[in-house]
Amino acid sequence: MTTVTASEAAYVVAALLFILSLAGLSQHRTSRSGVVWGIAGMVVALAATVGLASKSITATGLVLIVVATAIGAGIGLWRARVVEMTGMPELIAIMHSLVGLAAAFVGWNGYLDVDAELTGSLLGIHHAEVFIGVFIGAVTFTGSVVAYLKLSARIDSRPLTLPGKHVLNIGALVAFVALTVAFVARPNMGLLIAVTVIALALGAHLVASIGGGDMPVVVSMLNSYSGWAAAASGFLLANNLLIVTGALVGSSGAYLSYIMCKAMNRSFISVIAGGFGTPAAAADDGEHGEHREISAEETAELLRDASSVIITPGYGMAVAQAQYPVAELARKLRERGVEVRFGIHPVAGRLPGHMNVLLAEANVPYDIVLEMDEINDDFAATSVVLVIGANDTVNPAATDNPSSPIAGMPVLHVWEAANVVVFKRSMAAGYAGVQNPLFFRENSQMLFGDAKQRVEDILRSLDALDTPLREMAGTSG
Repeated sequence: MTTVTASEAAYVVAALLFILSLAGLSQHRTSRSGVVWGIAGMVVALAATVGLASKSITATGLVLIVVATAIGAGIGLWRARVVEMTGMPELIAIMHSLVGLAAAFVGWNGYLDVDAELTGSLLGIHHAEVFIGVFIGAVTFTGSVVAYLKLSARIDSRPLTLPGKHVLNIGALVAFVALTVAFVARPNMGLLIAVTVIALALGAHLVASIGGGDMPVVVSMLNSYSGWAAAASGFLLANNLLIVTGALVGSSGAYLSYIMCKAMNRSFISVIAGGFGTPAAAADDGEHGEHREISAEETAELLRDASSVIITPGYGMAVAQAQYPVAELARKLRERGVEVRFGIHPVAGRLPGHMNVLLAEANVPYDIVLEMDEINDDFAATSVVLVIGANDTVNPAATDNPSSPIAGMPVLHVWEAANVVVFKRSMAAGYAGVQNPLFFRENSQMLFGDAKQRVEDILRSLDALDTPLREMAGTSG
């Protein structure tokens, strides 16, 4: 068996491992095995690639490849170890930017170093691959950088609304098509520079034009873009595994984005086109009435007398790292005979599955963590709902106010419960910049402060409420 044949066989194995990884990651119970399959696939792919390259490059080149791989692996391990769950969305966004940048570099290299054997129509196809690869890579790069800046609050999360923004986007796409035709007919560096600049500007503008409320979809869509950028690089490098892997990432990311758009009642085309067809909405800071406050002790009393409790977590729980005391609270209530479940909105947090990962990390049983569609009909029969750090995903304006920026977005109907306790640091609006009328409803009360500290206060209060009962039981015994 030749080195080339062995490498191609290894690529098939790696591709199968990546498919197994996607299948494993589709469910909580198999997610760990999915990660292991993915790691194994990447190890096989890297080993096969280095082995294949060793036959056609110098010893110095091989050393450079190994050193670059070691440096990249070191940086990746370091960032994975130090990043907190709250920082995962922006970490993923910046990783997508690196994939896009790599694809753009591969495209430029494909222009500067053309295989002498390529002639006629094959040369034209090669130049088309170069141009398209650079365009997709550059769009992914700047779009991901802007997403990172928005998610990390380094720039305003509100949508950028330039005059004629849709005309600018369409104009950039028309220019890309025209320049591609011109480049294939007569390749030159000027056209390649032009399309690179246009793509960089388009990527930044597309994501800047999307509001903070839609950023989870944007992260997923950028994941898809990075996959297509990798596939484009695969065509340029004649690497079948890169083509297959890029197609897997691109298609799965696009499908996930579509599912999330459905969950948010957003137009898939609108989101990926930079909010096309949706007017920019101003933050709703109007008066909605007076809110009522509740203490941790009073919340503990509510929970003590409750027959059923639903906990709806959001990004605030992630920020406060409150998943562990929340899990402990759920455990204690269940020991008391209270029915406790978690209601998860599809876009809770800043990343698909963000809340599910946090709860799994805290060993919350999978069978009590339910999706929005599974639990929405149960709120009306629930004694107490604890809204821990969620805002936009529990906003009744989505169903009651047609003029709201989030009108039509499916939300958790927490306000239908007998009692709602909202954990928040302040009365500030959520990430979408929209005030929440839930805070002012008669059956809602606000518990202000750090979510982790407040839940720990509730746990202590529950213990204090149980102490006299235990003492009476001991005396009577």
